Amino acid sequence: MEIIHVAGILLAIAVIIYVAMKGINILIVAPIASIIVILTNQMDFFSSIIGTENSYMTGLAGFIINFFAVFMLGSILAKYIDASGAAQSIAQKILEKTGTDKPFPILVALFIITAVLTYGGLSLFVVVFVLVPLAKPLFKQLNIAWNLITIPIMLGLGTFTMTMLPAAPSIQNVVPTAYLGTTLTAAPLLGIIGSVVAIAFGLWYMKSTLNKSIARGETFADFEVSDTNVEGKKEIPTFFISILPIVLLIVIIIIGSALKIPNIILIALTVSIIVSALFFNKYIPNQKVVINEGASGSIMPVFLTASTVAFGVVITLAPGFKYISDFILGIPGNPLISLSIASATFGAITGSASGALGIVMGAFSQDYLAMGINPEVIHRVATVSSAVFTVMPHTGVVLTFFALTGLNHKNGFKYQFIAMTGANLLALIAVLIAAIFIY
Repeated sequence: MEIIHVAGILLAIAVIIYVAMKGINILIVAPIASIIVILTNQMDFFSSIIGTENSYMTGLAGFIINFFAVFMLGSILAKYIDASGAAQSIAQKILEKTGTDKPFPILVALFIITAVLTYGGLSLFVVVFVLVPLAKPLFKQLNIAWNLITIPIMLGLGTFTMTMLPAAPSIQNVVPTAYLGTTLTAAPLLGIIGSVVAIAFGLWYMKSTLNKSIARGETFADFEVSDTNVEGKKEIPTFFISILPIVLLIVIIIIGSALKIPNIILIALTVSIIVSALFFNKYIPNQKVVINEGASGSIMPVFLTASTVAFGVVITLAPGFKYISDFILGIPGNPLISLSIASATFGAITGSASGALGIVMGAFSQDYLAMGINPEVIHRVATVSSAVFTVMPHTGVVLTFFALTGLNHKNGFKYQFIAMTGANLLALIAVLIAAIFIY
């Protein structure tokens, strides 16, 4: 019977990966996979799906209750920075400094722009919408292979600004705080070490891949890239005004975390939104539209992540999960290694670093705390490892990026996978070594 229980969980995981790869929304896939777990583990059907205690729905609702405000405020801030032209202003300033007459500086500039915008709390969608129209004419002018745009953008949005840098307002950095009582600046030295390694790998990989592409004679014309015909705003705020809400956001998070002020992320986001509303007023015709669209834009992301976490809740309630849990916790060596494996594995399964963290923190955080491990170390190691294998063929970020750039799995996925997985894996190894010796 135990074999059937474990096999049912593994079957559900296989189904969620396969069906998601076919393009079916996780809102549909997660309940189906949960039902497979419930039936094969002989759990009470309705109480496991819609019960008021420990069910799929309580897992879904619990995540939304804890993190909806972060998603909504972050989405509104992102909309302000996008609609005002602030993101465009920041991008233009960085390009002005790096230059636009050589291929490698262009890639570096895109990397920096992406990192600045995502560290400032902007979503993947906003960043890519800003950068793709900006990058296309430059790639065409310098005759750079279009699929190389994958590397700087994925490195900028999916590595150190997402899981490593202290005070990052990303949801991946927020989730562990609800389970561990940590702050967004948890284990700052570990985060900085990981960031240095990720950046170093990223710059090397960009340079190496560009040189190989040029040597092979690859050009912009090799890719069927349609014109976006997206014109930038003509009147945009200055660089100082544009960067002000982002700087305030990070500074408030750092100071608030040092003072251990509760819910500092919500305070920081609110202040940044108010400052944006005041300073961007002349650049936005209708602020009501910006607020409404920002709020509406947060609904789908929070439900997608919550659905993944809810599926994880059902797995952890299943009798078969005890064997999986015992296996993970019984991995020999330092406990941080098993924590890393658990976070990375669930990241690959769900295709979501935040979803993986919701599952792993809920299932294992108390076990690792009971082992006497510093909660800040658990926070940082779990966060970094959750993103190692999230770039899978079925991952939302992969599919969205291809839709916005016109690339596909054949000509773009390899660069996505190596860029994010390589940077995150090497950073994780460095973080683990440092954590074992320092803490």
